[in-house]
Amino acid sequence: MQFGIFTVSDITADPTTGRTPSEAERIQAVVAIAKKAEEVGLDVFALGEHHNPPFFSSSPTTTLAYIAAQTSTLQLSTATTLITTNDPVKIAEDYAMLQHLAGGRVDLTLGRGNTGPVYPWFGKDIRDGIPLAVENYALLRRLWDTEVVDWKGKYRTPLQGFTSTPRPLDGVPPFVWHGSIRSPQIAEQAAFYGDGYFANHIFWPAEHTRRMVEFYRGRFAHHGHGDADQAIVGLGGQVFMRKNSQDAVREFRPYFDDAPVYGHGPSLEEFSRETPLTVGSPQQVIERTLGFRDYVGDYQRQLFLVDHAGLPLKTVLEQLDILGEEVVPVLRREFAALKPAHVPDAPTHASLVDARRAGEQAPAEVSAR
Repeated sequence: MQFGIFTVSDITADPTTGRTPSEAERIQAVVAIAKKAEEVGLDVFALGEHHNPPFFSSSPTTTLAYIAAQTSTLQLSTATTLITTNDPVKIAEDYAMLQHLAGGRVDLTLGRGNTGPVYPWFGKDIRDGIPLAVENYALLRRLWDTEVVDWKGKYRTPLQGFTSTPRPLDGVPPFVWHGSIRSPQIAEQAAFYGDGYFANHIFWPAEHTRRMVEFYRGRFAHHGHGDADQAIVGLGGQVFMRKNSQDAVREFRPYFDDAPVYGHGPSLEEFSRETPLTVGSPQQVIERTLGFRDYVGDYQRQLFLVDHAGLPLKTVLEQLDILGEEVVPVLRREFAALKPAHVPDAPTHASLVDARRAGEQAPAEVSAR
């Protein structure tokens, strides 16, 4: 199972000091956070995509390429890449390039995003969100899987004899997760292609996440990719930890209360009770995270949000130390002990290359008999 962190790239005032970091400070902080994630033994760093304040991450591939040059084992991903408003041709080229530069340590999470105005900014209509996601991804797959593409659709100009460059590393495109909080059509899309499904999971009750993952698993099996429990599932989560749970609650409360997304709404206690947000001791985080398996089954990737809402860099790096030293080692051991042998691990470039080579060899072996 893979463990890591994701960031939504918000630039938010620290409510305890009133100070707002500059864009330059926040960008450099995210690079430091990613490097720290690798240092403490985490597997994945994922970066969101936004095109409006208070977020800075308008070009995830640029940032991830910079991080790739300063890391050696960290899997680089997105949270998310906007499949609706980005041109699939540009996605195909940008992420294949990143894949080469990172030596294959790349996958991506596709999503529609949660900022309505982004659609007209890029010449799209939000009412076409689902059809755009479906058509654009179908084209993206063609561009990666087929060297010379002829294509015609509804939402962009046709392609004739087009080759996306560079070609995917080793002929194997980056693995794709489809991220969705509330749209079964996106879960269906993930299942149809046999791709991964990532449930952000940080704003919704467990029952909602259970239903979405269960639907995806059922459709994954329906489309012939394996048994339902072999579907590839990722979850988001949000944590804040201190040795004593009372200290964690006291320190995190002002950040929660003023957070740009959920601030000035439910209390910290209410939100923690109704969603996966866990503010407390490392042991509480371990127990809560292990409990996710009770309603989604065995899954392959767990990402935590740790740098939201104006938390200072020093505090975020402390959180990563706790994750790497006290939480993730226990979660690795416990989840591994529970996982049946037939449930796959999270795909990596190496595993996808091996699977392709095995598929190519099988017909030759059959014909030789």
